[in-house]
Amino acid sequence: MTTFEAAGTTGPPNHNPTASGAESSVAGSGADSMPATPDTYEPDRTTEALAQQARQAVEALARRSDPAAFSELLRLSALVGECLGISARSLADGGSWAHVANAAGVTRQAAWSRWASGTP
Repeated sequence: MTTFEAAGTTGPPNHNPTASGAESSVAGSGADSMPATPDTYEPDRTTEALAQQARQAVEALARRSDPAAFSELLRLSALVGECLGISARSLADGGSWAHVANAAGVTRQAAWSRWASGTP
């Protein structure tokens, strides 16, 4: 079961685009200081915009000297690893493992070996 399936969603969660960024001005840590996130996925957001939002959130968590932030970064690391496999298999399904290899800067065989299986 993927992280998405466990969460009951079909894709990555979309953070509130009207929020002022990844950091919150609310004091404290954990869910109390994180902006609410809707369960809807906005496919019209560009890849670059989504990547920038993800970078900002990860960097904001990294700057916190908070055990909860560190735990969230660990969970995000596992999620990113899982999502790399999902994305690689999707790209290969739409083209070939050569496309995946080219994007990752590895050989076709290395890409297939790393991401072809649905289990880590």
